[in-house]
Amino acid sequence: MCKHSEPSGEDKSMMQQAIDLSMEKMLAGCGGPFGAVIVKDGEIIARGFNKVTSDHDPTAHAEVVAIREACNALGTYELRGCEIYTSCEPCPMCLSAIYWARIDRIWYGNSRQQAAEIGFDDEFLYREVGTPIEERKIPTRQLLPEEAFKAFKAWDEKEDKILY
Repeated sequence: MCKHSEPSGEDKSMMQQAIDLSMEKMLAGCGGPFGAVIVKDGEIIARGFNKVTSDHDPTAHAEVVAIREACNALGTYELRGCEIYTSCEPCPMCLSAIYWARIDRIWYGNSRQQAAEIGFDDEFLYREVGTPIEERKIPTRQLLPEEAFKAFKAWDEKEDKILY
C-alpha cells in the first residue's frame, strides 16, 4: 500500500469503531472524548479510550492505553505491522508513544485545532518540546550527570541487552 493511498471501507470501519468508543466511554464518564483502536492484519488487536480522570492518570490517553493493550496482547514492545485509528490527532505524548511503538500508520478523525476549540489545546506542548531547556516553563536542571552516566556505561557494555 502506498504511503498516501485512499482509505478503504475497512479503514473507515476501523475509524468508526474508534469514534464510537470515544463517544461511548466519554458518555459513561470514563474520561475525555477520545478513542483508539490498533489493527494488525485487518483485525483489531487493542482498544483504548481516555481514562485520565477515571484512572487518575494523566498519561492514560486513548492511544497510550491502546498501545499498552496491543503490546500485552502480542507479547512485544513494538508494533510493526500495525496501524492506529484514533478519534483525534495525537497529542505530543501520544505521537511520541506511537513512534516509539513503531506503528506503521496513523489515521485520525478530529484535528488538533478542533480539539483546541473544545478546550484540549496541546499547541503549548508542541512548542515547549522545541524550546531550549533553560527557557522551558518547568525549571529543568541537570544533576549528578557523572553518577547517572555510570548506568549508561553499564548498559553500553552489557552483552545481553535487548536494543529497542
